[in-house]
Amino acid sequence: MRLDKYLCDAGFGTRSEVKNLIKKGRVKMASANELGQDFASMQPLKDPGWKVEEGQAIFVDGTPVHFESFSYYMLNKPEGLVTATEDKNQKTVLDLITGMKRRDLFPVGRLDKDTEGLLLITNDGQLAHRLLAPGKHVKKVYLAWVNEVLTEEEMEHFRQGLDIGDPELTKKAEIEYLERSSFAEDECYLYEVKIIEGRYHQIKRMFEALNKECLHLKRMAMGSLKLDESLAPGDFRLLSEQELDEI
Repeated sequence: MRLDKYLCDAGFGTRSEVKNLIKKGRVKMASANELGQDFASMQPLKDPGWKVEEGQAIFVDGTPVHFESFSYYMLNKPEGLVTATEDKNQKTVLDLITGMKRRDLFPVGRLDKDTEGLLLITNDGQLAHRLLAPGKHVKKVYLAWVNEVLTEEEMEHFRQGLDIGDPELTKKAEIEYLERSSFAEDECYLYEVKIIEGRYHQIKRMFEALNKECLHLKRMAMGSLKLDESLAPGDFRLLSEQELDEI
């Protein structure tokens, strides 16, 4: 891989920024038998098109460059952020992923601006497809704060499929009443909802079809991946090896 792309993908800046690092002699290389030497004595790399080969260690200002083909982050998305890679007018979820981050990351699926909870950030397109493809039936689990209690008949409609204004009814969903609750000082009722689709504003529209209002929504799980509730809204971490194996 070209040196400039290698550094960009490892999170050291834009293509022009890493070219500037290279030009200033701040990028150096050590072969396998040279890893013990001081940074000052390492060979500087001055060509952005230089090919990085297996077994070579690259350093920027003495810091080793750790390159992985794919990166996987769990983010606890807060309200108020757009689920997108970039937006000219609003802050996006990718703005929360700080530090040495790759430039090809993207959110898997979409959470509405006022929805919070689990969001997977990665650059693994095949995994994203497996998690989002309708035919895969990957279950998404949400907590929904609703203004009124649903009757058993209404919950059965939820389970069998609802007309939310699309050409087809929603696919069968799961719904369970959890407890009486409150949101923004309003009394409401907490439900757990599980769906295998991802239509626009789907869960909110499903409640609207039953003349109910979903006051707040939080995603708790996507397939086997569950929100780490030790993450405060806006916090993120790399997925564990076990989580990666399971998804």
